[in-house]
Amino acid sequence: MDKTTIKLTVFFEDPFWVGVFERIEGGQLSACKITFGAEPREQEVWQFILRHASALKFGPAVAVLEKPMHQNPKRRQRAAHNQPTGIGTKSQQALQLARAQSKAEHHARAKAHKAEVQAQKYAKKQQKRKDKHRGR
Repeated sequence: MDKTTIKLTVFFEDPFWVGVFERIEGGQLSACKITFGAEPREQEVWQFILRHASALKFGPAVAVLEKPMHQNPKRRQRAAHNQPTGIGTKSQQALQLARAQSKAEHHARAKAHKAEVQAQKYAKKQQKRKDKHRGR
């Protein structure tokens, strides 16, 4: 999925106020320069974007590397802490996989044994009820 980023920078270039639209799409940067004249208010800039955004004439594209957005250090630390730590060597990974399979087998055996014990207990209870009913 391609991401498109458009950024507007408004600055004073003697004697006019100028806006530069930068569009980054698919690793390509293209720009468009608009002259406002007098200092534009936020409302005027917003109205300009709404009315004329589709008609902007961007220049030829230039290859660019997108820098990741700055992230809070605490958020980065939390994200690093939550990432799974992988075991390095292939043999260690094989041992870990074998351990996981053995654990799953043990769990299945324990569950089956528990169900069997429960069934025996239920059968014994039913037999005891029948014996009581018969008067033994």
